[in-house]
Amino acid sequence: MNYLIPANSKKSMLILGFFNPTDLIIFGTGCMMTFIFLLAIRASDLTTSLLIVAPALFTAFLVMPVPNHHNIRTLIGNIYTYYSKRRTYLWRGWCFKDGEESSK
Repeated sequence: MNYLIPANSKKSMLILGFFNPTDLIIFGTGCMMTFIFLLAIRASDLTTSLLIVAPALFTAFLVMPVPNHHNIRTLIGNIYTYYSKRRTYLWRGWCFKDGEESSK
């Protein structure tokens, strides 16, 4: 009666195995902003060039995959939720009977 659940069972639900639609929208928006900035602004020095490509670099960082989480964006969300929400966890397992002892 051993059950084997593959570690990457959710990966097939993602686009290219890494991205969900929200990730692609965020990254696409950053790349489009960078493309518009490249067309509109003349880069004469390194600082200006870095500011022009900053939206694409920032959004690429947000959607970069990390172990044990989906990507940096979800990691930041999990960290925020952990520090901003209640940290008293109530047990709600399969053997929990609303605080009453089992009579068996």
